[in-house]
Order: sequence, then structure tokens, then C-alpha cells
Amino acid sequence: MARAFYLYNTLSHQKELFVPVHPGMVGMYVCGPTVYGDAHLGHARPGITYDVLFRLFKQLGYKVRYVRNITDVGHLENDADTGEDKIAKKARLEQLEPMEVVQTYTLRYHDAMRKLNVLPPSIEPRASGHIIEQIALVKKILEAGYAYESNGSIYFDVAKYDEKHHYGILSGRNLEDTREGTRNLDGQDDKHSPLDFALWKKASPEHIMHWPSPWSEGFPGWHLECSAMSEKYLGEVFDIHGGGMDLMFPHHECELAQNTASRGQGGVHYWMHNNMITIKGQKMGKSLGNFITLDELFTGRNSVLDQAYSPMTVRFFILQAHYRSPLDFSNEALQAAEKGLKRMMLAAKDVDKLPTDPKAPANAEIAALPERVYEALCDDLNTPIALSVLFDAVRIVNSVKDKSLVINPADQQILHTLFTEVLHDVLGLEDEGAESGSGQLVDGLIGMIADVRKQAKANKDWATSDRIRDELKALGVQIKDTKDGCEWTIE
Repeated sequence: MARAFYLYNTLSHQKELFVPVHPGMVGMYVCGPTVYGDAHLGHARPGITYDVLFRLFKQLGYKVRYVRNITDVGHLENDADTGEDKIAKKARLEQLEPMEVVQTYTLRYHDAMRKLNVLPPSIEPRASGHIIEQIALVKKILEAGYAYESNGSIYFDVAKYDEKHHYGILSGRNLEDTREGTRNLDGQDDKHSPLDFALWKKASPEHIMHWPSPWSEGFPGWHLECSAMSEKYLGEVFDIHGGGMDLMFPHHECELAQNTASRGQGGVHYWMHNNMITIKGQKMGKSLGNFITLDELFTGRNSVLDQAYSPMTVRFFILQAHYRSPLDFSNEALQAAEKGLKRMMLAAKDVDKLPTDPKAPANAEIAALPERVYEALCDDLNTPIALSVLFDAVRIVNSVKDKSLVINPADQQILHTLFTEVLHDVLGLEDEGAESGSGQLVDGLIGMIADVRKQAKANKDWATSDRIRDELKALGVQIKDTKDGCEWTIE
């Protein structure tokens, strides 16, 4: 915990030294999915980004309470205050109860995150389970004078709030710019201004999910849930609030306004936003025909995919870009990530088998690797630089394997610790073959075949030896003859 950690803060629009609210403890709140469809590639990036942050804080010795919510009510179509609830619409189309939809897609989301080796959060609250807290929050905002009732619905008064506070500070907007970009929409006559947003909506007769309140039988606004649940589990002031850049406006902007109106302060010290994953420069969307679910990625069942990509390949691909940079999907990029991951996993597996010489002098480059990698990770979670340091370690491992470099046992231990603590524990990258036990089986089978080839060479049966080599190569297994026997790798 003595290590300095710097984090880009969307609130100040600059990188800042991270200082936790409570020494030795970190409170994180991250916006999770609205569970009305299968998890897609866009869900993978925040899942992995904040998972690495969670893992890193724990590795640095902090106690972390990580809260990631599930939105299961109040998120209307087009992120608006009118229209149909996204989950209710799915339930109507599939002739299911809304909570059946929620349960189905929550389980699928959890399964996708598990495959990506995303750790479960400390707490995962649902909006529908916190209606009482949300009603209490609406009352606070009304009492503070920043909201009004209109025909059974409660709206946040953005103009009044902006008189004392800055509405738009996260997204860098001012009220006039926001007003110019907003048009009056049908069905919003209850609002004083089109900029105002719903805290509580009176339910129409056909609306499926609704609860009693002092104002009407209705349901909470989408923005309200995160303010209510973050306060319940992390307190009025906590360290980090994360989410995708697409949530910065209006969701997080509205959330910050609600916090300030009800608590007298914004309540969040560091706002984090990961950038989007695009396909050929376009944001993913079903209407564009470029929407890829994680299950499709893992199985290859999508016309834009040349092949299936393993969960660890997807995770490695995402970590190759800084979380605040845009990341463009392509088959070529995923295939390159697949090859890079295999090189790294092979080196991580080989490091414990490296020959060492106790008389070899300490290697200064190896000694510097841990500091370099943590310096990168503690500089606004710079995973691409951290991976480049790990590739330096891969190069060193390969140099020791081909006998062009000699290291001592202490250097070998540094390399072992680096791969264990950083590659596995912080970056969450695992050997997928070894995870299921199939890796050991493959290793054993190829080793047995290599022994048959070795015996054929000893018998000067060159035809059999060459046939084994060529057939293994066709299967993606490269056999390399050395003076000590042979080595093999899976390409």
C-alpha cells in the first residue's frame, strides 16, 4: 500500500494520486448490465477492466468492497423517461414474467464473466430489491428543493440544480449546450423542461412492474438506483465509481446531481470510464448487423467471425489496449492476440523448468521487471505497458531455453513470481488447457509421440521420424530438434 497509484479522474479531467477515503480500504461501485439480453463483447470490457482494478488493489494489500449492480427495472427504451421498460418489453415478447427474463440473462451474464475469469463482486445488488431505498432518496431530493411532482411522477429540476452546481461537469458540458441539443418530445409535457429526468414514474395501466409510493403506483427512474445502492453499501462518500464511457451522459451526470442534491456533496472521489469496443470504427449495435455476443465469440457462431476465440484470447485482446482508449474489433487483432497469449502462457509454463547456475551473476534486467510492471499498472491501470514488460520476461525465458542466457535460481524465482502475481493474479490470464485438465492430457500425448519419433530416429527410420514431424506440424504442433533431444510447441 506504500506504492503510489495514479488514476485518471473524469471529475477533474486529469490524472490524480489515489488517496482512499478510509486508509487501507477501497470502495468501488461499477454499473453492471441491464439484463434483457445476452452479454456481448461490449460487456466484456468493463467487466475485465474493473476486475483487473479489483485484483490490483487486493494485490497491493487493500481491503476492497466492490459493488456491481444489476439493472432489472426502470431502464426504458432509448435511455428515455418515456416508452417501455427494456425488461418488460422482452417479457411481453417472450410471454414470460419480467423476473424470468432477469434470472435467465443474469445467469448467462454470470456464466460469460466466469469464462472470462472475471471475479464476482463483493456485493451485486438488484434495482428491484431496493425500491424502499429509492423512494427514501426521492423524498430527500424533494425536501432539498431539487425535484417536483407532476401527475404522480417525480422529476429532477436540472435548471434549479444548475443554479448552485454544475450539471455537466463529468461530460464537460454546460446547461445551454445541453439545452440546445435537446428537443421537446411527445409525452414529456409533465416536465418543466426536456432536460429534467425522472426520479419516479407513474405507471401506465399496461406497465408490468410497479410498486406503491407516496406519489403513485409506479417505478423508479433508471438513474436513481445507482445513487441509492452505492450509498447503502459504500456510504455517502466512497472512492471509485466506474462504468462505460457511454454512461457518462446522461446516466452518471444525473447520478452525480442526485448525490449532490440529497447529500450536499457528490459523494464519489474518482469517476472512471472505460472506452468502447468498436467494429470497423462503428459502435456495436443490432441494427448495424455487427452485434457479437460473448457466446458467439466463444463458439464462432457469427458471420463476422473467421473462427471461435477462447475467453482468455478475448481477455488478452482487451488488455492490450489502455482502458480509456477505443478498441476496434477485427479477426486479425483477435488472431494476433491468440498467438501472443500462447507465447506468454508457454513461457509461464516453462519458467519452472529452466536450467539455472548458482554461480551466474544477478541479472539486472530481470531484477527490474517487477518494478517496471507495477509502475505501469499503478499508472492509471496501463495494462498494455504491463504486458510489454511481461513479453520482455518471455524473451528472457526463451533465451535461457535456447542456452543463449544463463541465470541463477534467484532470477528464476523473480520470473516465476512475476508470471504468478501479475499474469495470473492481477491480469487474470489463465492457461485454458490446464484449467480443465486437458492441457496435461495433450502434453502427455505429444510427449509420448515425440518419444516414438526419438526411437525412430535412433533406429535411423527417417521416414517414420519425418512423417511424425510433418503430421504434428499439420496439427499445429512444432517439433524442434536440439542437442538434448527435442522440444515442441503448439502454435
